Amino acid sequence: MADSEKEYLVGTVRPTNRPEAGQELDLDTLIPAKIKLLSSTMNFTQGTPEEFSTSMPGYEAKSAEFAKMGANLVRPSGAPPFMLLGYQKEQELIGSWEKKYNVPMWTSGQNHVRAFRTLGVKKFVGASYFPEKMNNIFAKYFTDAGFEVLGMEGIGGAFADVPKIPPEKVLEFMLSVAAKHKNADAIYMLGSAWKSVEIVERLENQTGITVVHAGPARAWGTQLSLGLRHKIKGYGKLLAEMPS
Repeated sequence: MADSEKEYLVGTVRPTNRPEAGQELDLDTLIPAKIKLLSSTMNFTQGTPEEFSTSMPGYEAKSAEFAKMGANLVRPSGAPPFMLLGYQKEQELIGSWEKKYNVPMWTSGQNHVRAFRTLGVKKFVGASYFPEKMNNIFAKYFTDAGFEVLGMEGIGGAFADVPKIPPEKVLEFMLSVAAKHKNADAIYMLGSAWKSVEIVERLENQTGITVVHAGPARAWGTQLSLGLRHKIKGYGKLLAEMPS
């Protein structure tokens, strides 16, 4: 079968079961290839370390189901649950699942690390919608991965209300975070719950700094994993240029 005709199956274990109105545009759907996207959910509702800490058996079981379906790629998504394990333990866990189920897998965090390394980023400033204690854990994850984290701030608010934050407010917050660290190589936006895909390119244009955002990074990483490199403009440098 020619590459242009080849079909792919990608299984995603999503962290939450938010209603469609609370979802961002899934940039994977803009990839012009015959990719069948299947998903299941962990149905997190609290977004706390306590809720995340018992989730690994569920993630593994759902990932295993996609493997049985013949998936070409499995994405156990949601950065926080895996980052709480620590960088090294996450590597070991996902590596064991790949070997056990014989299918490529990566977490959001692993994909973001790959994006930073591909872009040549050494130091970055980040933000999320999680509290300070968790942001400190996220920062350590990336420090252990070899990066200098200049800051990791939280926008505040309840976990369930994150999709209600207006994109303009997210942009304003991210600009204020970036302004504190003008020596950063990149800006990092952790999480897919806030509606922020549409502000990525504006944030890059206004700061002159590359943005690694969960949504575009997922579409970028998925393409590379499947041997595709279709550029999608309008959502930041990573997806527009498709570096490999």
